[in-house]
Amino acid sequence: MPRAPKEDSELRNLLEEAYQRFATPAFIANDPIQVPRAFTLREDAESIGFLTATMAWGQRKTIIANAWKLVRLMDDAPHDFVMNASARELRRTERFVHRTFNGTDLQGFVRGLRHVYTAHGSMEAAFLPEEANAPLPPMAEMIALFRHRFLATPHAPRTEKHVANPARGSNAKRINMYLRWMVRPADRGVDLGLWHRIPAAALHVPLDVHTGRVARELGLLQRKQDDWKAVEELTVALRTFDPKDPVKYDIALFGLGVSAM
Repeated sequence: MPRAPKEDSELRNLLEEAYQRFATPAFIANDPIQVPRAFTLREDAESIGFLTATMAWGQRKTIIANAWKLVRLMDDAPHDFVMNASARELRRTERFVHRTFNGTDLQGFVRGLRHVYTAHGSMEAAFLPEEANAPLPPMAEMIALFRHRFLATPHAPRTEKHVANPARGSNAKRINMYLRWMVRPADRGVDLGLWHRIPAAALHVPLDVHTGRVARELGLLQRKQDDWKAVEELTVALRTFDPKDPVKYDIALFGLGVSAM
């Protein structure tokens, strides 16, 4: 059922207030984004950011601890390790484990990242069509394009489950979160704002249990499943409040959800 204009106005005010309250540098103290934010080189932030986002399920404390463990395994130089690690150096990662993401998966991810940088020049380019003037595809297609390119190198079949596929219904929470980190502006001291070819307007919500619960309580999301259709529904709703930067409200919804726990 459509919301009344008054309800929309009140909801916009609620979300804006929550965004202003939660989108501050203090947010990163307990959030995995602190790991890529610690690097000044764009490629370092991209590389470790993608690996950190991939591990972003479970307790945030554990995610952060394991991401920093990974930084140490990569000699505090993630991009250099991705591009230049020898077979012997890669073997150091064999015992790495974060939930179901293990050393085999990590080695496949390092090879995938190396291929992306070598073949496409940057992580951002790997989400985009090769034609310079091609129109921006829908986000589900951009993620599918990246997935195809990333998995083009030899890898264990088990590793594919760690790269979301919206075409099969996945909500792609971790990739959408990574894209938010890379694309949204850094003016609030939270996201990094490193990419400029993908606009903030194209981003989709990183749907998790907190954002989904709050969105449903606020009437922003009707779909029961946390799948790609729910991501699209919620993103469309948030665009009515800020068409140029709808996913800034991810921080608001997440903050409201965590603070209510």
